[in-house]
Amino acid sequence: MKEIKSENIKNIEKYYNKPEITREQIKAAIDEALIIIDKNIEDFSNNFPASASVNHVYSCTENTDWTPAFWTGMLWLAYEVTNDEKYKKVAEIQCETYKNRIEKRINTETHDLGFLYTLSCVSAYKLTKNEEYKDTALKAADALMERYNEKAGIIQAWGDLNDPSESGRMIVDCSMNIPLLYWAFEVTGNKKYYDAAYSHIQKTGDYIVRDDASTFHTFYMDVETGEPRFGTTHQGNSDNSCWARGQAWAIYGFPLSYKYTSEKGMLDISSKVANYFINRLPEDDICYWDLVFTSGNEERDSSSAAIAICGLDELSKGLSEMDDYKTIYKNAGLSMLKSLIDNYAVSSKDSSNGLLFHAVYSKPHNRGVDECCIWGDYYYMEALVRAYKDWELYW
Repeated sequence: MKEIKSENIKNIEKYYNKPEITREQIKAAIDEALIIIDKNIEDFSNNFPASASVNHVYSCTENTDWTPAFWTGMLWLAYEVTNDEKYKKVAEIQCETYKNRIEKRINTETHDLGFLYTLSCVSAYKLTKNEEYKDTALKAADALMERYNEKAGIIQAWGDLNDPSESGRMIVDCSMNIPLLYWAFEVTGNKKYYDAAYSHIQKTGDYIVRDDASTFHTFYMDVETGEPRFGTTHQGNSDNSCWARGQAWAIYGFPLSYKYTSEKGMLDISSKVANYFINRLPEDDICYWDLVFTSGNEERDSSSAAIAICGLDELSKGLSEMDDYKTIYKNAGLSMLKSLIDNYAVSSKDSSNGLLFHAVYSKPHNRGVDECCIWGDYYYMEALVRAYKDWELYW
């Protein structure tokens, strides 16, 4: 992968010491989240929360969008921290809908199969060892492989594979989808899955990550020649700005590829995009929806912060004990987590059925702005579990 410039963390002294957050406070935050999850089970056992809330309340939807598994993933996390069978029971009911979805190919023309099946059926298989969940997840991996273009070396995000205006589109989010392919390689031994995932993350590092360690949301490759075309955005402020959630996906996605490849270069890229992200945080450590904003009245995005916390923790785990930044990234993530708990978390006494206020789905499309977003809720719960126990990744 290309050489990427790295900024030093400007306010590094802030993260020399662990923030004042105790295990008891983290457990209390988990307990608050569980109260809300419990309230939601009645509505969302056979249905799913919408991608974003309206007036901080999620409506019911079916398993057709890219986001249902974030709710299923929360159920598996709840099961892990409580050993309460009620969460497992509902998660297994939901896994049937994922089986039906992949078998009937309901809205499966997307790279988001990684999100959908990692947090539902891969996690179910890891926790229960039920072979049916493995088989369903492998069907999803095969469907994801259909989106791999060998000439360009990328997985097309969405759109008709035969439509020239759609072809060759990769987006930064996919760094979080390809663990489904790495997992498929692990359980089958078929290297085609690994090779596709590895090629895609290489292209992400080469073209989506800019020279200054910021990221494009979207990049187009020429599927006939394999040459790079141009970068753009779909949900960021502009083509040249840095969409916060995209940067957070990159912080987390590269260490996940390191987990499967053991390539130190993956950690190096993650460190550089992490530094860029941290340098643009306001005083309370929760980013604006686009990193071009560092102050003012633009909306924050708590969901991007939650993703970044998980990514910083995974990055920290990959670094050697001799690396000075190992503790810096861990403490930065904990500082962000403390801010979410103190200032952004929904209380069980609130009327909202989400876990995090002040998230943004897509500001340019005026969708889910200053609302709860279901992936933010999931990653907040994952961040809490990571801070509370030695957690075995679903990814």
